[in-house]
Amino acid sequence: MSNPTNEVMIEIKNLKKAFGEHVVLKDISLQVNKGSVVAMIGPSGSGKSTLLRCINLLTVPEQGSIRVGAQDFTFGQGNKASKPLKDRELAKFRTNTGMVFQHFNLFPHMTALENVMEGMLTVLRKPRAEARAYALELLRRVGLSDRADIYPQRLSGGQKQRVAIARALAMRPSVMLFDEATSALDPELVGEVLNVIRSLAFDGMTMILVTHEIAFAREVADQVIFMRDGVVVEAGPPSQVIDNPQQAATQSFLTRFNG
Repeated sequence: MSNPTNEVMIEIKNLKKAFGEHVVLKDISLQVNKGSVVAMIGPSGSGKSTLLRCINLLTVPEQGSIRVGAQDFTFGQGNKASKPLKDRELAKFRTNTGMVFQHFNLFPHMTALENVMEGMLTVLRKPRAEARAYALELLRRVGLSDRADIYPQRLSGGQKQRVAIARALAMRPSVMLFDEATSALDPELVGEVLNVIRSLAFDGMTMILVTHEIAFAREVADQVIFMRDGVVVEAGPPSQVIDNPQQAATQSFLTRFNG
């Protein structure tokens, strides 16, 4: 469904991350082209979510380098190592990478519209009228025009997640990261969130999805990455990784989905 270009939007080299003695990411390298949709699959604890959080620098790796668009950071020892990250640098970097989490993290005291407007007002310093107009456009895009003045406690899980997506899009990011965006939803609500992600793929948004929705990954992704124990075991188009996996670990993982 996606139509990637030859321009590399995300480049990760030799990324390593440990929490104490537990090494979560072991020398991860990958490239994501502009307009590409990458689905990361694998068992729980394989490092998928940690890798996504490293790309957005919510988690800081010990070694390696990350580039998103024109911005890059290098970690670890050596003459290319970056200085300690400044809040301003982090904020600028993160505005380029919208992230949607498993749990919605909406501000409960703000309406759906106010949640979407907040980042534009406080981070981007947009005029209120401009922020409101764009927030309304984004709510329409995710199918929630009629819920703009509703507070989160009166929204369904699927509606909350769609507000969270609109809030991330409000920062006009170059890349969208989805960390198990549907796993906290009741089954009947999953489809409405997947439809929004599908429309973003159709529009050419560069995306990385951590997901257990294997059929959806097959449909929208042009690259699938299977991770286990902190390493990329297998990577390639869905027709290879999902339909014809070469590695025994990938085959074993997918048997529960493919029967």
